[in-house]
Parts: sequence; C-alpha cells; structure tokens
Amino acid sequence: MLINDIMKEKNITLPPFNKPAANYSPAIKSGKLVFTAGQTPKYDGVLKYKGKVSNSNFEDGIKAAELCALNCLSVINKYIDGLENIVKIVKVSGFVNAETNFINHAKVLDGATNILSEIFGDNGLPARTAIGVDSLPGDAMVEIEMIVEIL
Repeated sequence: MLINDIMKEKNITLPPFNKPAANYSPAIKSGKLVFTAGQTPKYDGVLKYKGKVSNSNFEDGIKAAELCALNCLSVINKYIDGLENIVKIVKVSGFVNAETNFINHAKVLDGATNILSEIFGDNGLPARTAIGVDSLPGDAMVEIEMIVEIL
C-alpha cells in the first residue's frame, strides 16, 4: 500500500510547511540521506505546544512530539517530491523542554515514533535519542530532527 493511501486510511495529514525561523535550510539532502533541521510543534507557523513538560502535562508533550515528527515529514515531502520516496526513517533526535524533576523524556518522544511507525510500519521505527533541555526556541515543548533514507 502506498504511504499516501496509508495516511488517508488512518486519517493522518501533514501540516502545512513551516518556513525557517532563522537563517538555515529546513533540510539537506546528502546522497541517499535527508537531514531535517529541528522542527518545533508549529501548525501553519503558530507554535501549538509551549512551556515545560512535567509529570502533570506530559500527554501534551507526546502530542507536541507527534506534531514535530509530522512537521519533519512535511519538510522532507517538500524536498524529495513525496513521502513515497522514503525508504526508512533512520534516526530521530528529540529535545524535551522539561521540568528539572521530569524523567520520562523517552515516553514523550514516543509521540514521534508512534506516528512514524503507524505510517511506515517497521521502516518507521528509527534509532532515537531523547534529551531533556532547559529551554527551546519560542518556549516550544519539544523539538525534533530526523534523518531518512530515500530511494
């Protein structure tokens, strides 16, 4: 089944492409790999999830991570002319704007890898890093960067 058909069947849509917030490229293609810049949980240029992730709001962090992953796919889609050209998601690095005592960074990043594996199956289950940080641009809850292998 084609990726676009899978997404349609599962009612998953890509958010609109977000323009870079500063002086950088949203993605770089090198050989068979595409590297995205960090993507925050923006929808149509508006940051949807702000603030620190804590034990009381980590469900919002999970949703933020999912939106970040979809934003990465939106960038990749623009740069490679369609998600059908993705062979596999190789690596996801995630940064969680977390309260000092928060320790469930990996669970927050499951929001990203859950949606990726839902779309790409086993090829959507990447190596992954989850890091807690003191702050992120715009006070975003999460920021994710992705590496994918393409045809």
